[in-house]
Amino acid sequence: MIVLGLTGSIGMGKSTAAALLRRLGVPVHDADAAVHRLQARGGAAVKAIAAAFPDTVKEGRVDRQALGRVVFADQAKLKKLEAILHPLVRREEQKFLAQARARRCPLVALDIPLLFETHGEERCDHVMVVSAPRRVQLARVLRRRGMTRERLAGIEARQLPDRLKRARADTVIETGLGRRHSLRAIRQTVRLLRQRRVVCCGKTACED
Repeated sequence: MIVLGLTGSIGMGKSTAAALLRRLGVPVHDADAAVHRLQARGGAAVKAIAAAFPDTVKEGRVDRQALGRVVFADQAKLKKLEAILHPLVRREEQKFLAQARARRCPLVALDIPLLFETHGEERCDHVMVVSAPRRVQLARVLRRRGMTRERLAGIEARQLPDRLKRARADTVIETGLGRRHSLRAIRQTVRLLRQRRVVCCGKTACED
């Protein structure tokens, strides 16, 4: 099974790329969605977050806005939150990969916003980075509810610059050229990876 890492800076079109991968039949594990589940009512991270950050859990679920206000400008608190969340997200990822192997999926994708920043590329066979011109990125991001340039700067301070992600990628998808172009480029990458898997394994139903 080939593991494709999908990443990109905020506003670069990663969610759209993930949706296109699913459309092409590639199972995708969404790290952000996993975080949401962990912080929802009954989620595995709720108790630890309540203990570490009092007043950020209400009615059995994490108040993400309240938590954001607590950790946004405090690097030590952010690290503390990451120490709670990252192992739990990794556990969900491992479960996803085990299930995919059991189904003999030839290709799966890990959608991880901070892939390079957390050394997640080491768990991937191929890394796809989505990228767009700065003006396109800013137009997308600043349309989001509650987003400001100050908040964007704080988010980008935690992310590897786009130029460095592009340099480290196996494939770069230019999302500023439109959805049709992105789909064509992603479809070509998926086709090549599926072919590579057949060549490496010698048959389409082989496992790792």
